[in-house]
Amino acid sequence: MTDFSATKALFHMPEGVIYLDGNSLGPLPLSASERVARTVEAEWGEMLITGWNKAGWMARPTDLGDRIGRLIGAEKGTVVLGDTLSIKVYQALASALELNPDRRVVLSDSGNFPSDLYIAEGLLKSLGRGYTLKVVAPEEVEAAIDETIAVTMITEVDYRTGRKHDMARLTAKAHAKGAVAVWDLAHSAGAVEVDLAGVGADFAVGCTYKYLNGGPGAPAFIYVAPRHADSARPALSGWLGHDAPFAFELNYRPHRGIERMRVGTPPVIAMAALEAALDIWDMTTMADVRARSLELTDRFIAGVEATCPMLKLVTPRDHQTRGSQVSFAFPDGYAAMQALIARGVIGDFRAPDIMRFGFTPLYIGPQDVDAAVAIIAEVMNQRLWDRPEFKARSRVT
Repeated sequence: MTDFSATKALFHMPEGVIYLDGNSLGPLPLSASERVARTVEAEWGEMLITGWNKAGWMARPTDLGDRIGRLIGAEKGTVVLGDTLSIKVYQALASALELNPDRRVVLSDSGNFPSDLYIAEGLLKSLGRGYTLKVVAPEEVEAAIDETIAVTMITEVDYRTGRKHDMARLTAKAHAKGAVAVWDLAHSAGAVEVDLAGVGADFAVGCTYKYLNGGPGAPAFIYVAPRHADSARPALSGWLGHDAPFAFELNYRPHRGIERMRVGTPPVIAMAALEAALDIWDMTTMADVRARSLELTDRFIAGVEATCPMLKLVTPRDHQTRGSQVSFAFPDGYAAMQALIARGVIGDFRAPDIMRFGFTPLYIGPQDVDAAVAIIAEVMNQRLWDRPEFKARSRVT
């Protein structure tokens, strides 16, 4: 069993803060500062350009990819890091569409993160030729998968409500109908148990700055199933996806396997911070994390509902359909969240009325939950949020 008190001690947390926003940005691992400093000073500073070889910078995207792969049920050598999640969504969707050239419909749902939908819209407009994006309600996805669908592009855990799709069931339905399954794991990686190999997912993407605690701007990852590894064509044919990047050939030849999904130069300093975070993940298993997450979210839901009747739960109670966050609807949710942040309980707000709280067992425990519930009850029942300073909208909510 994981010693979560030991993992908690490995994170920096500001005094007086209960941090329930790791679903948006994970906190700082204590070792990250030293790891980044070492990369900057001992590697970049002393090795200069020789660091690509001497410090192993060039291999880090696949080395870290394998470490993340353990957390998402991926086969060895099927995950690579680099670039942003938006780029990885574009790559996965473009490659998936080429694997199913006789169909023209991409299926997604209205609970998907809007950026994924924007990227799909842009790609399909560029392709032309009758490509369309079909968006249905989350509960209608399974019924909408038919013989017209080329690709299902689904985010497993809804960023607003924490509603969790049945990945195995939807992937099986997609394959039965001849579609390619692409999964966004932005709110799954490090939050819930994922078994990409077991469910037979075709592609998956995700970020590392949320539950994985890689830091702001940490690189994203992409997974390609082994059966597609040497046939999926990378639409973004970057030089590091080339079979021989330092041959500097004028024509593109894709690398073998997952390396073909590399695009640009790896963010070496950012990867150093992520590496420090993954050292903490090596101390646990996703089964332990998931079990503790459900305990904490059950405790939080019960506490808030018992003390704050004005807040409406929008996160599923059922464990099978719940991610690692709890969201409540409240008409003045933005102001209420700012009041909570001012009292040291940090969550976030998602329009139009969602107060969102994330739970990462690596650094959140039962005492944190109880303390947060007490502060939320005080702020809500005494209407401490009803002040002008809490209603002024900031650029980031």
